[in-house]
Amino acid sequence: MSELRGQDLVKYYGDLEVLRGVTFAVDPGQVKVIVGPSGSGKSTLLRVLAGLEAPDSGVVTLEDRAPGPGEVGMVFQRFNLFSNMCALDNVMCGLVEVRKLPKADAREQALAFLERVGLADHHSKFPDELSGGQQQRVAIARALVMKPKAMLFDEPTSALDIELVREVLDVMEALARDGMTMVVVTHEMRFAHHVASSVLMMDDGRIVEEAPPDQFFSSPKEERTQRFLALVE
Repeated sequence: MSELRGQDLVKYYGDLEVLRGVTFAVDPGQVKVIVGPSGSGKSTLLRVLAGLEAPDSGVVTLEDRAPGPGEVGMVFQRFNLFSNMCALDNVMCGLVEVRKLPKADAREQALAFLERVGLADHHSKFPDELSGGQQQRVAIARALVMKPKAMLFDEPTSALDIELVREVLDVMEALARDGMTMVVVTHEMRFAHHVASSVLMMDDGRIVEEAPPDQFFSSPKEERTQRFLALVE
């Protein structure tokens, strides 16, 4: 049984068909990495899987049912933190507003997840007092504290200076080692090769190819995948 599945997903923006009947599944504990050129539908697929966008046709299921609030977590390119809240309050807010936890309980859990991403000592700082890498780690903690069954990452390092990328990838690699089900859109090919259970190539709203990382990078079958890898590597 697939942990998270999208079946025959179609999505239009106006007259533009962004997803063209995509079927996607990630099983418990898998890390699936999605690569492909800009405009290929990668981010839209994640947003549909997360429930942030409704597909025009097709269905998304989690364990053969509709996902509930917070069951699919998502981390974006931009950190989307509330600038008027400190790191702790950013992580707490979903527990208080969505899960209706008492603030004392929410604070305890939020501190534990800030510790998990290495930021417990920065809990009282506001976003503009944190580096980009630290802000992204707060965003990861904010998603994790809801205890999702799957985590989606939409190019989580693309907005970071190069020296800050590693600290975010380290957190993601630790999540993978802990068995978190993950779908990651990224241009970090080394991460994909090292961490992914399988790698998917998207182009023009479709999945072109999917294979284990060793096969995907060393002997891709599709000519479109070969051309893409030649450019990024």
